[in-house]
Amino acid sequence: MTLAKPFLSDNAAAVHPRVWDAMRKADQPDNPYDGDRLSAELDARFTALFGRECAALWVATGTAANCLALGTLVQPHGGVVCHAEAHIEVDEGGAPGFFLHGAKLMLAQGEGAKLTPEAIAAFVDPIRNDVHQVQPHAIAITQASEYGRAYTPGELAALAAFAKDRRLGLHMDGARFANAAAFLGGSAQTAARAASGPVDSLAFGFIKNGGMGAEAVVLFDPERAMDVRYRRKRAGHLQCKGRYLAAQILAMLENDLWLANAAHANAAAQEVAAGCADRLLHPVEANELFVRLTEAERAALRAQDFAFYDWGADSARFVTAWNTRPEDAQALGKAIAAL
Repeated sequence: MTLAKPFLSDNAAAVHPRVWDAMRKADQPDNPYDGDRLSAELDARFTALFGRECAALWVATGTAANCLALGTLVQPHGGVVCHAEAHIEVDEGGAPGFFLHGAKLMLAQGEGAKLTPEAIAAFVDPIRNDVHQVQPHAIAITQASEYGRAYTPGELAALAAFAKDRRLGLHMDGARFANAAAFLGGSAQTAARAASGPVDSLAFGFIKNGGMGAEAVVLFDPERAMDVRYRRKRAGHLQCKGRYLAAQILAMLENDLWLANAAHANAAAQEVAAGCADRLLHPVEANELFVRLTEAERAALRAQDFAFYDWGADSARFVTAWNTRPEDAQALGKAIAAL
């Protein structure tokens, strides 16, 4: 069934035509695995994007990207501090524990599903150096967060300084990294604070933003790349025809398609927000809206062919995408305003 006015998830959006074109162009013999010419371009392309040397590897899913990156930062006896509503905690089926061989997720709190140094310190300081307690080895944050909130450069700087002081790794789940970058002015460097001390690793999401089945693990310490390559193979994520994943990523990076797609999705979210500002649970800083709606109001919207997910008993989540039609976003905003 085709969704008439889809706001379920950007995962459900179509693949961008330029991504399909790139995959068709890649449909010719080349070296297998990641030995092809397209995969060989990734390091240089991401180095140019972030303005500092980095290594980049393709994987097929965001879950794999997060877990393989965290595997370079966390030992099996350690832990990862993340928000209690982080994707790695509530939506990855225990994959972090599996990939990290038992390392624990340590759940902290924060407004808008964002972490602060103060919140992390309050959580970990009481157990610091206690051999009976799991000790944190890394911090994982989400850009944009699970509630569509963007970490500002100042907030990232504070977290990076805290992580350095505590000798903790810092990983960024960037499933909607492009949307955060678009909100912060259009700079990948700003969204990852790459210019003056970046996160250690980034799961750069493309699938939600117009890709088909490719995400990038970006390592700001290139020496960690071989570690991820071994882990990727062992985890069953080294694809034989990796050039098709590389082709998707390169197509999204070409002429900043990744940023244009995200900006369109963000703009569509703002169109919806214009009709429901008094109902918003969180500020709209990316392409997700969390809106207070009764069961009857949700039914009324679905009767108008709007597709979305319930969010608890008295609210709903709406997600815009790179191909959301402006008229659909405007119609949804007006429909909510008219309730």
